[in-house]
This record gives sequence, C-alpha cells and structure tokens, in this order.
Amino acid sequence: MRANAKVREPELQALWAEWGLYEQLSRDNPGATFTLHDGPPYANGALHVGHALNKILKDIINKHALLQGKRARFVPGWDCHGLPIELKVLQSLSSDERQALTPTSLREKAQAYAREQVAIQKAGFERWGIWADWERPYLTLDKSYEAAQIEVFGRMVLAGHIYRGLKPVHWSPSSRTALAEAELEYPDGHTSPSVYVAFPVTAVPAALGSKLAAAGVATEAGALAVAIWTTTPWTLPANLAVSVNGALDYAVCRVVGDAAGAGSARQLIVAAELVESLRGVLGLELEPIVSLKGAELEGIHYRHPLLERLSPVVLGGDYITTETGTGLVHTAPGHGVDDFNTGKKYGLAVLCPVDESGTLTAEAGPFAGLNVLKDANGTIIEALEAAGALLKQERYAHRYPYDWRTKKPTIFRATEQWFASVEGFRAQALDAIEQVAWLPASGRNRIEAMVRDRGDWCISRQRTWGVPIPVFYHRSTGEVLLDQASLAHVQQLIAEHGSDIWWERGEAELLPPDRAAEAAQWRKGTDTMDVWFDSGSSWAGVLGGLRDGRGLGEGLNYPADLYLEGSDQHRGWFQSSLLTSVAVNGTAPYRRVLTHGFTLDEKGRKMSKSLGNVVDPAVLVEGGKNEKQEPAYGADVLRLWVSSVDYSADVPLGPGIVKQLADVYRKVRNTARYLLGNLHDFDPRPISEGGDAVAIADLPLLDRWMLQRTALLIGEVGGHFESFEFYRFFQALQNFCVVDLSNFYLDIAKDRLYVSGASSFRRRTCQTVLSLVVERLAGLIAPVLSHMAEDIWQNLPYPVAERSVFERGWPTVPANGRWLGDGEEATARLGAVARLRELRAQVNRQLEGARNQGAIGSSLEANVHLVIEEGTAGEPWRMALTWLQASPNPEVDNLADWLLVSKLTLGGEPIATPLAEASEEGLTVRIAQAEGCKCERCWHIESDVGHHPAHPLLCGRCIGVLS
Repeated sequence: MRANAKVREPELQALWAEWGLYEQLSRDNPGATFTLHDGPPYANGALHVGHALNKILKDIINKHALLQGKRARFVPGWDCHGLPIELKVLQSLSSDERQALTPTSLREKAQAYAREQVAIQKAGFERWGIWADWERPYLTLDKSYEAAQIEVFGRMVLAGHIYRGLKPVHWSPSSRTALAEAELEYPDGHTSPSVYVAFPVTAVPAALGSKLAAAGVATEAGALAVAIWTTTPWTLPANLAVSVNGALDYAVCRVVGDAAGAGSARQLIVAAELVESLRGVLGLELEPIVSLKGAELEGIHYRHPLLERLSPVVLGGDYITTETGTGLVHTAPGHGVDDFNTGKKYGLAVLCPVDESGTLTAEAGPFAGLNVLKDANGTIIEALEAAGALLKQERYAHRYPYDWRTKKPTIFRATEQWFASVEGFRAQALDAIEQVAWLPASGRNRIEAMVRDRGDWCISRQRTWGVPIPVFYHRSTGEVLLDQASLAHVQQLIAEHGSDIWWERGEAELLPPDRAAEAAQWRKGTDTMDVWFDSGSSWAGVLGGLRDGRGLGEGLNYPADLYLEGSDQHRGWFQSSLLTSVAVNGTAPYRRVLTHGFTLDEKGRKMSKSLGNVVDPAVLVEGGKNEKQEPAYGADVLRLWVSSVDYSADVPLGPGIVKQLADVYRKVRNTARYLLGNLHDFDPRPISEGGDAVAIADLPLLDRWMLQRTALLIGEVGGHFESFEFYRFFQALQNFCVVDLSNFYLDIAKDRLYVSGASSFRRRTCQTVLSLVVERLAGLIAPVLSHMAEDIWQNLPYPVAERSVFERGWPTVPANGRWLGDGEEATARLGAVARLRELRAQVNRQLEGARNQGAIGSSLEANVHLVIEEGTAGEPWRMALTWLQASPNPEVDNLADWLLVSKLTLGGEPIATPLAEASEEGLTVRIAQAEGCKCERCWHIESDVGHHPAHPLLCGRCIGVLS
C-alpha cells in the first residue's frame, strides 16, 4: 500500500534504462513514425509546475503512441542563447572581470552556464519519468543546429524576405537591444503621464483660410491651435507632424471664458465627436464654430511649442479614432510604427533623439541628457506648462509593453535593424494555417489574426550571446554583402566549428576565399539573431526539414505530427516556426497544434513567491525538509495531476488538490494490489494446458459482465487518449477502480476468493477475471501512472512473455474471446447488471438504516425480503432477476451473494416486524435479522452451524470446502 515512490520510482527508471526500453520501442516498433516535436524550454532556472504540465502531457502522448506500436522518438530541446543567460554571466562577475571580458570569453562563459542549466533541468525531467533521447537532445547552441539556422536565414535572404532598414522597433533600454513582439509582456497596473497639448497654428492653406474667415475664425499667429493627446510626453521633442483621419469630422471650437491653460489660443481644433467629453476633461467651455472634414486640415502648419520647428498637419490612417484623446495624433516617425508609415508617405525625417540606454540626445535640444523612463516626462511637462501649451495632464492606465526578461518598460525607437518581411509570404502562411488541425479550434483564430495583422519581424539583436547575422558591411560605402557565396561559406564554417568562429576569426577567413583579398574593405556585423529565430528554426535543425532526414532528423517526421506548448506560443514558437518554415518550404512545420493553459493556485491566482502559493514540483515528488508537512508523493502523483485537469484552460494546483490526487493514486494502487494479492497461486494458462484459467465461455455471468465492462473501458479510454482528453481518462479510471471493481465486483468476489476451495470453480473463475483485468489495467494506466503500471507488471505472480508492461502494448480484447458477446447478449447483460446494482443500492440504504439503529453490524447478519410489484412498475426488476436466475452458475450468480446477505427471500409472507422497510419504483425492501449462528470461517449466519461435531463453529458449506 505504501508506494515508497521516492525509492521505488528511480529503481524502475533504472530498470527501463538497463533494458534500453524507450530506445528499443521507439526504434523497433512495427507501426508508423510519430513525431511530437519538443518546443525548447529556456536553459535557465529551476523547473516549475508549468514545465511539469508541458513535459508530462508530451510524455503521456508519446507513451500512448509507443504502446500502440508506433515509432515515437522524442528529441528534447533547450533554447540556449539570449539575454537572460548573458545577464546571469555578467551578474556573476566583478566590475574588473566585466571590463576584461571579450566577446569570445563572454560566449565561453555563457555556453558553460547554459550547459550546466540543461543538465539540471534534464535530471528533473528524467525524475518525472519522461522518456526521451536524453543522451542526444537538441541545443540551439550546437554547431549542427546553428548551421541549419544559418541555412534557413540564407534561404530567406535569397528569396528576398530579409532586409535591413531604419524603422521604429520595440526597444528595451534595460537590455539595450531591440525586441520582437514575442519578447513583450503587458503587466496589469501600468499608468503613463498623459498630456493634452495645444500646438499653435502658424499658417493654413488658402481654401481653408477662406472658409475659416467666413465663419469668423481668427487665424492670425497664436489665435488657433491644434490639440493633441499623448501618453509619451518624452516623444514630443521628436514631433514632426500632427496626423488627422481624413474621413472624420473635426470642429474649430471657441474657448469661452477663462482660457487659462489654453495658452494664447482662443480657438482649438478637435474631433467633433469628442467636443462634449473634452469639455469635462479639459475644464474648458468649448463652443463649436465650424465643422470640417479631416481632409481639409491637411497642409496646416504649426509651431512646435518647445523647439524652433515648424511642422505640417498630415493625413494618417484608420488608426486615428475618436475612442480617446482629441482625434489629432502627435506624430514622431522615429517612435511609432503608424507614425513611421505616415511620415514615410510624406517624406518626413526619421528623427530619433534617444540613445540605446533611453537617454535623450543633443537632437532633443534643451532636454538632452534626460532619461525617457525616469526624468524626461516630468521636465517636458513642466516646459509645456511654462510655454502655455499644456491643456491638461493626468495619469492614464493602459496596456504597456515591458521587456519579458528584465520586467522593465520598453519604448519605440527607430534603429537600423534586420527584418523578415512577412508581406512576402503572409498569404502562404495564412493558407498553411488552414491546413493545420488546431486543438482547441480557437487556436487557429488566434494565430490567424496575429499573422494577418503582424508587421515585419525584427530579427536582429544587439547582443553577443547568440547566432550571428552573417553580414559584412563595406567600410567606406556601407554596402551590405549578403549573397549565396558568403552565406554558404559562413554556414560551412559554423557547421565545422560552431558560431564562436564569427568572433574568433577576422574578415579574411570569414569571407569566401575569392573575396579574402578584399578583407580590409569589409567589416563583419556584430548583431545576433532573435532567439525566436533560433527556436523557430528547429524544424530544420531537428526535424530535418532542410536535410532530407539526415542528422537529428533521422526517424522524425517533417512536418511534425504534433506541436504542444502553452497558449502564449501562438505569438511565440508556433508563429516563428510557421513563418520560417513557410518562407523556406511553403508549408507549416506541423500537422496538429495542441495548446494548454497556465498553472494557477487553488484560488485561481497566479503562482508567485510573494504570495507563498508556489507548488515546487521537486518538493511534491521528493518531499520537503519536513516530511510530515511535505511528504514525497512521487512523480506519478504529479503525472496524475496532469491527466486530471482540462488543460485547454488554466489549471489549478495546491496542497488540497495534491492530497486529493494522492487519495485517488492510493485507490488505484490498492485496487491493483488487491488483484495481485489474490493471484498468488494462479497459473494463467488454460486448464487444458495444465493451468488454472477457465474458458471465457464457461465463466459465470457476473464475470462475463466484468470482462465486458473492462472491454468497454479499453475502448473508452483509447478514445480519450486519441482525442487528448486525458481528464476523461482520469474520471473513467476512478469510476472503474472505485465503483465497478472495488465497490461492486470485488466486494462480491471476496466470498469466492476467501471462502471457496483454493482450486474450486467458484474461485478459479474469479481469478481468471482478476488476471485478465490487472494486466489490462496496467496497460491502460501506463502512459500516465508509468511507474505504478511497471510496478504492477514486475509484481505479477506468474510469468508473462514481456519484460515490461510497455512491451505488451496497448491493451486489447481477443477478437474471438467473447468478452462482449453478441450485440443483444451484451446489451441485455449490461442492462440487467445495471438494474441489479440499483436494487443493491436500495437494499444497502435499508441495511444502513438498520445498522444505524444498532440492530445489525455486518450486512451478513441480515435477512432481506424483496417484493416486486405486479404490472409495469415491477417489470424491470423481474427481467433482471430472470436474467440472473437463468445463469448456469448459481453458486456465483445468485442475488444473496450479490447483496452480501446471509438470507434472501423473494415474495411470500412479509417479515412481521422489519428493522427497516421502504418501497421505491415497484420494489419493496424489508430488513430483519438472519436466524442462526455466525460461521467463524465465512461469517454468514447459518442454521446448520454446530451440526458437525468435528467443526462445531462452522457452517455446512465451509465444512464441505475443508473436507
């Protein structure tokens, strides 16, 4: 009963390893190849329950495939490059050591750290019973992987999908690098200082001037202003235009009464739809004078309120709405995608007066030296107020992007970066999405919307620890060298030496041989690739999508049969893998994509150390410092949790849930233990071959029903595994072990197993069923409760052909074994037993009533009298009893034994003074005490106890068994 999982599970894992069981099955199984491609976890930090949910789900699916005879080879991976590892290395060094670092020494330390983290995480995964190619994982820092990634990049370059450009990108001042969308998070509670600002108009187009003059609008210097709203005051020094939506209605409003705060402007231009709300927000009485279409405002010029700069009003796009603000958008082409696109249309400069640390440069004039995330906003707001241009300031709560690694805010900043132009293959990507099966189906909508709406992918990073972008720049002209020859040469070098060679060697060796003489003219690039490009190339580096099945791709499918990750990967790995695969091969790298939610505590809160609600999987499995408070539940309880949750949504875990799971685990284990314990003297060979097994056709009806129920369970659970609905397996397993086996079949079987003669038909028939059931139960639970299943197999008290439960394969029912019988017989048997179980439940309720009165103890002390009503009400009961009474094996198939009572009477004279009585649905149940004495051997109350002088304490049946 005590699993001693902390000790026993590693012993079983050692047995699997000794046999090379996973390697044997994944290589030699006769079925089709099945490939679940592992999305690489980041090689940094201890494993958490999110890792457990992900990796155990994958293992359940892979083990089920192996049991089905498929060649399911699982190559685990790790994402090894990127900023967090680089920061870990830097944080471990003193200031002097950092100063002495070279790119190669930093990369050497980063690689060592990554490999150390991989080893730690790998040990954790193995302890959970995960089967994989642990000795041949894929690491994104492996030279073969890096070479494949360079080939993916090169093919995209040659197909025209890669370009270099000055564009605003998400920039992390805390990391000092560009970021991709997938590297952002949007924490709750962010507020920004929002400001409403009046930009004084200096000139209007002639046609507009005439219209305004006719309406009495003053247009002399300072009399009219355009009103903008922004949540990034620090971008105002980079303002080069104000954009309006040509299709919207705008109003020139007179500022009535005290115009303090509106500067010298007596009239403001705002969106007509927002006039009413702006009255309240700005605290100004705005009186519309004239209405204009946005298109009429194009060509107005205004003066920057803080700098000596004149700028135009231009037409933007549909991104300008009346949901917030004023309907006029402050436009800084160096600090926003929409701003950049609008500026490009009007030939505006891409002004970006912010350096890599987030500090304003000399181009910001008097604000140079201020940091945009620290002191720039406050200083600029003060300057606006002093200039009389500030209409209003207030805090504004909104979604704002943060660097997911440093947890610090990001900014938009125009820099020279390398981009993948999604436009070149967007339509193909959308078509590819259609061909994939998304589970749940909502996953398709999610990734489809993201791919349809995404801009170009910024793939360059200003870091050292990563795969280089293999580009050369001409020292004089800035010309870029990135052609087939240079790409092929670098790829060959990396395949042979790894990507460190880019930092270790000079241009003369990195350039193709025929250009070596020009080495002095060229400078190698210093940017590395986005880590999402790293992991997004795994279909090439692992599945062999470029190599026709060579290398790691041997024995793996491309496209993979399945990708399985958290739902956040629609914007991460699912998408980067899709885009690179489509760009190179025109197809998605996966046939099916399954997503799971995130782990929460029992109250539905995110797990965090500050809340103290983190469940550490290592403690759950191995136990904590205080074994009483934190017992070692073992890996199977963790695995059982994964199978118990509907992972399509977020899933809870906490101490209460763990205890409930441990109870279920023990119930399943105890059921298996009971089955094994009663097979100690059983030989599963047929009687005709000298064994003890009774032919299926000769089994009593109760036994035939148990096998039928087991056969149905096998089909049911197989369906749950096929549809990845493991929580349904969990429910079916519980119901089978507790309700069908323990509470019903085994409850009745105890008398047969303990009281009958050791070799009697009554006992051997039951043992025949127990052996057939326990072997199949082990197979059914093997994908989830892998250690328990193997423990059962190793404790079978008779020899079997297979060393391991996993070698037996997925449980089956002999085609000609008549477990189910024909359709009518099977249906009749199920219906009759279901009705008799209802009868049993009714009797048990009355027995419990008598027991509560203290009139009886065990149910074997009872005499039960049943009366079935005449007519239709009693017909179902009569049919069920007729089925039972027709059995050729009344020594097993009799109602008294099924009810666990010593005496049963059907019809006839009622009990005079029943201990309990009730009538329900055409059936009357009466309970009385059984007359006679208790047999010390079988505990039945019998009238013949004491009739045999040699055994005065036994009943006739037991005496017959003993003799």
